[in-house]
Amino acid sequence: MTATPSLRRTLLLWLLWPLLLIAPAAAALQYALILKPSLQIFDRVLGDNVLAIANFLHAGPAGLQFEMSAQTERSLRTAQTDALFYAVIGPGGELLAGDPPVAEPATAMAVDEWRFYDAEVFDQAVRVAAHGVRCGEAVCQVRVAETRTARDALRNEMIAAIAASLLLFAVATAVTVLVATARGLRPLQRLSRQLGARSLGDLRPLVAADVPGEAVPVVDAMNRLLERVQAGSAAQQAFLADAAHQLRTPLATLKTEAELALLQPHPPELQATLQRLDQAAARAARLSSQLLTLARSDASARAALPLAAVDLKAVATEAVQEWVPRAVDAGIDLGFELQPAVLTGQAFLLREMLANLLHNALTYAGRGAQVTIRTGVAEGAPFLEVEDDGPGIAAADRGRLLQRFQRGDQASGSGSGLGLAIVSDIVQAHGAHIELGEASAGRGLRVWVRFATSPDAGPP
Repeated sequence: MTATPSLRRTLLLWLLWPLLLIAPAAAALQYALILKPSLQIFDRVLGDNVLAIANFLHAGPAGLQFEMSAQTERSLRTAQTDALFYAVIGPGGELLAGDPPVAEPATAMAVDEWRFYDAEVFDQAVRVAAHGVRCGEAVCQVRVAETRTARDALRNEMIAAIAASLLLFAVATAVTVLVATARGLRPLQRLSRQLGARSLGDLRPLVAADVPGEAVPVVDAMNRLLERVQAGSAAQQAFLADAAHQLRTPLATLKTEAELALLQPHPPELQATLQRLDQAAARAARLSSQLLTLARSDASARAALPLAAVDLKAVATEAVQEWVPRAVDAGIDLGFELQPAVLTGQAFLLREMLANLLHNALTYAGRGAQVTIRTGVAEGAPFLEVEDDGPGIAAADRGRLLQRFQRGDQASGSGSGLGLAIVSDIVQAHGAHIELGEASAGRGLRVWVRFATSPDAGPP
């Protein structure tokens, strides 16, 4: 299955990748608008020096004359950072004054023509400004070369400043995009956590107070779906409860008639048939009772049951009258170690939870086994424990048996696989924790249910 890209990743890609184009474009724009004009100022100053030197070139009756004093030349060549070189070239390419390397290479120029280029003079990188000057009927050239120290320093400083400003802009933009994306997706993340924390029975509408407007239609559609699921679940649970309730009376009658038939005189050949009929009626009655309990443990059905302070010791004490005779008939020693354990819950469901645990223990522990019920408070939390020394449940099967219609591989008898599932549903309804493990003697099964630490804490 192809992985679906996350909304965060998509937003970040579409918001951040344009920076790869914007940053070079901004650098080129700053170079064109700031750095290049700054470097052109050096060329204009160099050109001013050319014009100043050209003023000393005259064409007279005696021919071309270059009249610049030694003091003026020293003043021209004196600079704080860079060295200055010049050359005055006659119409035939002859050097009239200045530094011979500047006169190379020999090229023809028109009057008032300007050229700026990079060259090398006395093994130094220089910038050269060349200008065509009219001298009589011919054209002379004046060239001025300046080393690039100040020019390169300015360029490097400005490139560093441009790079730093672009880096700061890119980092600030990236951080802004990340923060804005995180803040924008935070309501969706809260909505996701709200959904993820819900149980299967929690079908309340989603709270969409701070959800972005673009996601409101999705939340509304999901709430409508939850409403339909809740309506369907309620109808299903109502049908299950009604069916189980309607079956209880005829099944109880059938079981009573089967028991009476066994007590009445009857042909010996009917004994086995009547016993099977009695056992089948008992199993069917038990199954209908479990289905009714499942219907009542549903979230929508639990809302109709009252919450009250319940003492697990009292719940276990009430079970004595019903379960001790059954234990005696099954040849099982049923013991009680009861201490007060008060919690806020639904008494009917807690009684059903204990009844299912005891039924499983008496059914599967085997004749001669010991079953012990314990209640009390451990580390501030009420608990209920049912322990037997029977064959127990394999560790690999314990988690699976908390699901509906699941039985252990070694299970005997005709159970429906609903007992521990009903216990698990009731435990979850009370926000408690259930643990299946080995009994303290090293064999058998220990079912331990730990409830909320606060006696006032009700089911979620």
